[in-house]
Amino acid sequence: MTWEILNIIGTIAFAASGALVALEEEFDFLGVIVLGLATAFGGGIIRNLLIGVPIPSIWEQDKLIMVAIGTILILFVLPAGWINYYWEKWGNFFDAIGLAAFAIQGALFAESMGLPFIAAMVAAAMTGTGGGIIRDLLARRKPTVLQKEVYAVWAMMAGLLIGLGYPQGLTPLMILFGFIVFLRMLSLRMGWKLPYRTLS
Repeated sequence: MTWEILNIIGTIAFAASGALVALEEEFDFLGVIVLGLATAFGGGIIRNLLIGVPIPSIWEQDKLIMVAIGTILILFVLPAGWINYYWEKWGNFFDAIGLAAFAIQGALFAESMGLPFIAAMVAAAMTGTGGGIIRDLLARRKPTVLQKEVYAVWAMMAGLLIGLGYPQGLTPLMILFGFIVFLRMLSLRMGWKLPYRTLS
């Protein structure tokens, strides 16, 4: 039950993120729905492609799809002032929850298939960040997760730990989840960035 709640929160956060980008780019109604769903489920689809899980399994998540669509529709009709105020206040926290929940979920998928820890890291990173990459590409933006900010690193760390045999009971996984959320919020607050260079 706890894990389902976290997945719901993560789905809401990612669907909202995609819908908000679509609204900022002045997409039409269908475009807002498409971008919201792509952000919420794109990472899981990429993960499935990489580790060999059948793509049609996405349709087994009908409840989460309805949650995502409901979130998108609410955002579409809410006053802009409300959206800007509450998303600025809580958006990053919900996004961190989504990152942690989806990264752990992706790593567990890979681990359950007997794949090596590298596959668990990739699965965690793609599940946690793939939707955001798809969102930015469809909106003709540079993917934010690939631009200096410490984001995908936390998903990969979760994948590494699980791939190396991190205990998989509910309590250890919830501790790992909380740790990823904490690190993501701390990196935002401290302004941590990955090394980068330019050629100019």
